Amino acid sequence: MKPKVIVICGPTASGKTSLSIELAKRIKGEIISCDSMQIYKDMTIGTAKPTVKEMDGIPHHLIDFVLPSERYSVANFKKAATQKIEEILSRNKIPIIVGGTGLYVDALVYNIEYLELETDLKYRQELENLIEQKGLEELYEKAKQIDEQAMQSISKNDKKRIMRVLEIYHQTGKTKTQLEAESRLTPPPYDYIVFAITMDREKLYERINRRVDIMIEQGLIEEVQSLVNKYKEFPTAMQGLGYKEVVEYIEGETTKEEMIEKLKMETRRYAKRQLTWFRKNKDIKWIDRFSTIRTKYTMYFGGIQWKIKKQIRRKKLKTKWI
Repeated sequence: MKPKVIVICGPTASGKTSLSIELAKRIKGEIISCDSMQIYKDMTIGTAKPTVKEMDGIPHHLIDFVLPSERYSVANFKKAATQKIEEILSRNKIPIIVGGTGLYVDALVYNIEYLELETDLKYRQELENLIEQKGLEELYEKAKQIDEQAMQSISKNDKKRIMRVLEIYHQTGKTKTQLEAESRLTPPPYDYIVFAITMDREKLYERINRRVDIMIEQGLIEEVQSLVNKYKEFPTAMQGLGYKEVVEYIEGETTKEEMIEKLKMETRRYAKRQLTWFRKNKDIKWIDRFSTIRTKYTMYFGGIQWKIKKQIRRKKLKTKWI
């Protein structure tokens, strides 16, 4: 029997952190962050990292360990997360994967192997020149002609991912979709039980708007200014939601009010894209955050707890459960 690993995903501001900590306490779990922005050091407010108080003694992994000046790929994440899963299982604890980065979730759940390609600087410059001459939309259409399926889940404004699709094909002769399909032929080594949080759309948007206001109050602008002063390069970190908008404000391109409204709007759009991404997974068990919450949590998590207990009895591990 494969070891069980729990996944809690969903849109930003949906309450994944509090829910995962509550669950970890019940089943003696440890949390592995599945967030492509919480990996970075010195980026705390804008990434909504849980505080020490919020963690409440529950071990959290893959948070705050990469410099903003460094590159970090989904392949790096999968390798690091798999290592953490094994370490947690070796302690007779339950790994709980928590986050909203769909690409990271899929890498684990579907056992997708991502190529570690060396950047072809000459080809990348060609792409940059094309963008400068004809715009990002031209690059998007070029990528769509090569790999239409992959481009269905990529925004026309997502320069990084558009270029990635083209670079993969340029260097391997295969599309991103082809390579991922080939890698999925190997089943994952764990039995992933995947939950996703949902709620009324207006309620979610209210929570997002309030979160942005709180981030500004907590010092998001000062955090971004400190990053700009401290680091010279940001290969991927400053593309994160909340940071690029504040940089525009710092550089005088927008007013503070315009920046805040843009950040709220972009975060709402991001949440919508997250929900669309996770709904592709037909095996996800959806939890409505504010509809009969206690009943559903008890039903779902009670079921998981029972299955995990049963598994541990079979292995004859001496673990005391609460």
